[in-house]
Amino acid sequence: MRRFTVPTVQAGHAIGVDLGGTKILAGVVARDGSVVRRHERATPQDSQEHVLAELEAAIAELLDESVGAVGFGAPSPIDQGRGVVVRCVNLPMEDAPLRDHMRDRFGVPVGLDNDANAAAVGEWRAGAGQGMDDLVILTLGTGVGGGVVSGGSPFRGRNGAGVELGHTVIVHDGRPCHGACTGRGHLESYVSGKAVTAAAQEEFGPSADAHRLIRLANEGDARACELLAEVGRYLGSGIGSFVNVFGPQLVVLGGGFGVAAYDYLVAPAEEVMRREALEPMRSAVRLGRAELGTAAGLIGAAFVGFEAASFGL
Repeated sequence: MRRFTVPTVQAGHAIGVDLGGTKILAGVVARDGSVVRRHERATPQDSQEHVLAELEAAIAELLDESVGAVGFGAPSPIDQGRGVVVRCVNLPMEDAPLRDHMRDRFGVPVGLDNDANAAAVGEWRAGAGQGMDDLVILTLGTGVGGGVVSGGSPFRGRNGAGVELGHTVIVHDGRPCHGACTGRGHLESYVSGKAVTAAAQEEFGPSADAHRLIRLANEGDARACELLAEVGRYLGSGIGSFVNVFGPQLVVLGGGFGVAAYDYLVAPAEEVMRREALEPMRSAVRLGRAELGTAAGLIGAAFVGFEAASFGL
């Protein structure tokens, strides 16, 4: 197997890889956050080995002499001490030593973070949160992720395994959570693309999904608009708690579904959030759309790679 060896100190680019439930988004990113090149491929659902092979293929497609590091955002708690993806809820990955595997494979420093933490870093460094010291991001995609910047630094919890905001309970003994999660009433069960697809199918038939629901709302369908408003209200319940806990200046809504449905979610979410949040946090916070769109995760993952290079990981 070919081993890639490229400069690590002077190189001005990093590859960021955003591992999603349905697709892998990768890109070569400059230190100012601009994306030089992109690559996308489907995320396998059958085995961990297949997922790792597709991640390798995505990196190999982009790697050249300008790249000095690789960073990953994965939808899982991360054991930073061991560089391990602990367990993905919606993907066949568990106890995967991703950092060492990719460092050995490509010969460059490799950083690893939760996907929503990576998106938060991306928006903080190059998007909606530039210049702010305290922000929360929620990524609404197949599942729901969360990332926090607190006091001017990414907040990762003990050993990188915290900040699973999508698994915050908003309804006691509520809907079952998704995938490998055994919990009930979690935010993800009410506001993720998967949850919204289930609601759309119940209302409009088995061919409907979250994106069709948005299209129907765009066409003026009153029931579609009300379903999305209900999602927004559930979202606001979660955001109100996050505002009380973290006291952010900004809460950013991102992820594929979050960006696409933003105009339908933000008003009901803000109404409930301001009801639930306490002063002075209530008056200090605002909601905003992710400026980097669906690229936030890969851009943030690249900055995680730059961080790894600075520490020689």
